[in-house]
Amino acid sequence: MPAVAVIADAHFHDIEGDYDFAGISVNGRKLTVRTWADTAGSTRVFNESFAALKAALDRVVAKRVRHVVLLGDYTDDGQRETTASLVRLLAHYRALHGLSFYATPGNHDVFGPLGKHRDTRYVDSSGGTTLVTSDAGKAVADPGRPVVTPKMYCDGVPAGLEAMRDFGYYRQPGYLHWETPFGESDDPDRRQHDLVSADGQTVRRLMDASYLVEPEDGLWLLMIDANVFEPRNGRRDIARKKAFLDSSDAGWNALLRVKPYLLDWIADVAQRAKKQGKQLLAFSHYPAIDPFEDDTGSEMTLFGETNVAKRTPHRQVAETLATAGIALHFSGHLHVEASSRLDVAGRRFTNIAVPSLVAFPAGFVVVETADATPTVESVSLSGETLDTDLVSLYCAEHHHSDAEVDSALEANTYGDFLYRHMHSLTVRRYLPKEWPPEMAARVKGMSLWDFCLLMADGAAGTVDEQASAFGVNPALLRDSAMLDLVADWYSLRQSPAQAPGYISARKLACYRFLAQVYGDLHASAPHEPKGFFAIFLGVLGRSLERAARDGFSHKS
Repeated sequence: MPAVAVIADAHFHDIEGDYDFAGISVNGRKLTVRTWADTAGSTRVFNESFAALKAALDRVVAKRVRHVVLLGDYTDDGQRETTASLVRLLAHYRALHGLSFYATPGNHDVFGPLGKHRDTRYVDSSGGTTLVTSDAGKAVADPGRPVVTPKMYCDGVPAGLEAMRDFGYYRQPGYLHWETPFGESDDPDRRQHDLVSADGQTVRRLMDASYLVEPEDGLWLLMIDANVFEPRNGRRDIARKKAFLDSSDAGWNALLRVKPYLLDWIADVAQRAKKQGKQLLAFSHYPAIDPFEDDTGSEMTLFGETNVAKRTPHRQVAETLATAGIALHFSGHLHVEASSRLDVAGRRFTNIAVPSLVAFPAGFVVVETADATPTVESVSLSGETLDTDLVSLYCAEHHHSDAEVDSALEANTYGDFLYRHMHSLTVRRYLPKEWPPEMAARVKGMSLWDFCLLMADGAAGTVDEQASAFGVNPALLRDSAMLDLVADWYSLRQSPAQAPGYISARKLACYRFLAQVYGDLHASAPHEPKGFFAIFLGVLGRSLERAARDGFSHKS
């Protein structure tokens, strides 16, 4: 049985592509790139996707894997030119190395039946930025010299899938078997389903991009289109993006309600796979189990309804898939590396959350299917080098603004760059946008010693005794910034397995001490500082426990 590589959230952007924009020239390269300021506050890095996807595919080739699943968000934002560049890249690897690709859509790749406008500010030759957009109306309101081009438009379904037709969405000559939930035809008109608004006033027809493919004898890849574009209540103009609820927060929770026909098909596929002795692997862009394993609702308690909280699948999702006969499912979307399991009526359901190529900790997974029980290996891109032209641009941007150069730009490897980016992300996004203002203000400028005094009600002697009992030198607490702990909290949450490799042993010892002594997932008064940080440390302890039990094997 062949191995399968699974790449999630590549968010590919062709920095050398033609977006009808002059861009900026660096060492003879015409680049269309975003600023470091954009990247520093984003949950993903933008420009680095150009090299990251190529690096991942080169690793796939080196490992002699021929089958590659693209687990959604394979494009930056579904722009026509971006999709066209991606198609050319995949076709190159297919022709040169014999790779076969099987895609499933993510929320960044297509939108509804008609698509929607996209716009981005790219660095221009003046050192500033220029708006490049498909929306002429938005360009009118821009004070600069915006570029209007259809190349920035994100197509809907099926137009947005047509360019990717050779990569699973449509039947190919070499497939041993291919079907959809509606039969064996790949005609988009025969793959339609109804989308009904909650109030029942609006019904839309849309192609479902799900399919089952058998690329080699005995291997079944179940590609599930978990995008849900639910019409909003009331009769709305279908041409407006506000006519549909955004698929980003919908995922499997909405799929159970809006696409019930998929569940019957999934159960039928699983039954046939068992009967015929096929190795069945299931894929969709969205997680089917909470990859953070937050069974106490800590995220909601601490920060309210964040994107993570809104996108967390309900337990019913995993129970439904397990009952349908699915044992192994791969997901992306949250840019997390994790393996989560749930036992339902004697059946074990496992969800493998595949990390993004453009967020910490960049990598992909390889599934070995030779045995009855597939094994999953995580392949890290941490050792990849950085694009020096991009780094020079970022440094020039800092110099132009008289800002202190971000430590991420001093990184020697891609992995270190992404780890340091988590610190920028914490300062620029998480603290100001998600944390309660009082708690965010407290962690700035606070040392771990100050933090311990807060948790120990000011009893310095008690802190000394507790730290010493855990083998932690109190002096290290005084020299360690609370802000570093917060950034590492997010890194450990994203990848319990790999994050410890970026944190010094002494700091990890401090974190274990804090989690064990002061952490409490069930602390009362979460709106008070001591209760809030007790839950925060409880989550830290859970991440550290997951690091110790993680089931991945890792390759750099």
